[in-house]
Amino acid sequence: MPQDSAVRSYPPPRRSATDLPQEYARLRGQCPAAEVVMPSGDGAYLFTRYDDVRTVLSDARCSRAATVLPKSPKLTKAPFDAGGLFTMDPPEHTRLRSLVSGAFTPRRTELLRPRIQELADGLLDAMAERGGPVDFNDAFAFPYPVAVICELLGVPFADRERFREWSDAILSLTAHTPQQMLEHKLALVGYLQQLVAEKRKEPGEDLLSALVEVRDEEGPLTEHELITMAMTLLIAGHETTVGVLGTSVFTLLRHDGGMGLVPDAPEDLAVLVEELLRINPIGDGGPLRVTTAEIEVAGATVPAGSAVIGAICSANRDERRFPDADRFDPARRGAPHLAFGHGPHYCLGAPLARAELQIALASLARRFPALRLAVPVAEVRMHTGLLVNRLESLPVTWS
Repeated sequence: MPQDSAVRSYPPPRRSATDLPQEYARLRGQCPAAEVVMPSGDGAYLFTRYDDVRTVLSDARCSRAATVLPKSPKLTKAPFDAGGLFTMDPPEHTRLRSLVSGAFTPRRTELLRPRIQELADGLLDAMAERGGPVDFNDAFAFPYPVAVICELLGVPFADRERFREWSDAILSLTAHTPQQMLEHKLALVGYLQQLVAEKRKEPGEDLLSALVEVRDEEGPLTEHELITMAMTLLIAGHETTVGVLGTSVFTLLRHDGGMGLVPDAPEDLAVLVEELLRINPIGDGGPLRVTTAEIEVAGATVPAGSAVIGAICSANRDERRFPDADRFDPARRGAPHLAFGHGPHYCLGAPLARAELQIALASLARRFPALRLAVPVAEVRMHTGLLVNRLESLPVTWS
C-alpha cells in the first residue's frame, strides 16, 4: 500500500508558470508511491522519484495496451483509442514503430537540418518585419514545429489552425468536456481520412504517402492503424515542441544573460538544450500505464489492473540524480533526463525535437540578441487542463 492514506488529485496544481507543484518534492521525500485521483475519477499510483519512474516507464508489466481495456482505469473520460503507438505494447508496438522509425533517426534528422533552418529563418524574418512586441507563441513557437511536421508528413500547413483546435481537445485533461473531446477527435479523423484518400490518388515524397503505400501494397498496416498513426505523428510531432520551445525561451529570458546564454559551439548548444528539456517538462507524467501483474515499486505493492503514472517532471528534479535540481544550469552534464521517456516507448521523435530546439534557439539568439520579456514574469501563465505544458502566451520585444 502507499505510504500514507491521503488521496490527492492528479495532476497537482501549479502556483505559477515558473514553478512545478511543490507537492512533487514533498512526495519524493515522504510518499514516493502515492494514491491519486485522475481527471476521470479513477484512482492511480503516482511515482515521483527518478529510479521509480524509470521502472514504471520500462517494466513490461506496466502496460500501455491495458489502458484501453474496457474495465481498466482511465486518465480522462475520453481516453485514447486502441490501435496506435500510445496504446500498444511489444511486439505489436515494435511492428508499428518500425514502419516510421526510419524517418526520425539521427541521420535522417541531420539531412533535414537545412530545411528546418529555412523554415526557422522564414518565421524569424516575418517576426522582424512585424516588429515587437509580439506573442512568441503565435509568431514562432507554434508555427515552427507545425511547419516541420507538416512538411515531413505531407499535411497542408494552411490547415494548421484547424488541427491546433483539434489537438488541444484530444490532449485535454479538464479543459474540454468529454463530448467536445470526442467531436474534435472525430473531426481530425475525418480530415485525415480525406487526406489519405488524396495521397492514394496523388502520392508525394512525404511520410504519409509512404505509409499509405505500405498499407496498400504490403499489408502490415490496417486502415485504422494508418489513421491512428497519422494522428499520433501529427499531434505528438508538434504539440510537445511547441510547449517546450515556449517554456525554454521563457527560462532563458528570466535569467541573467537572456539569449546570450545560447552558446555558439554545437556541443555546448546540445548541452543547453538537454538542460532546458530537463527543467521544462513536456507534461507532468509519462502516458498512463496499467499493470498486468502485481509489481513492487518504491516499497509499495501495486496490484494487477492498477493505473500507474511515472511523474517525469518530478523525476527530472530528483535531488538524488541532479545536484541542486531546481537550479537552471546551462552547462549541466551528468545523469540523463527522462523528458523523452525511457524503455521501449522512448520518444520516436526525440532526434527531431532536439534538432528543432537547437536550430530555433541558435537562430533566435543570432537574430534577436536583445530579446526580452515584454511583460513582468508574473503575468506569464501556463495553460491549464492539458496533457502538455504550454504557456498561454509569451509577449516579447527586442528594440
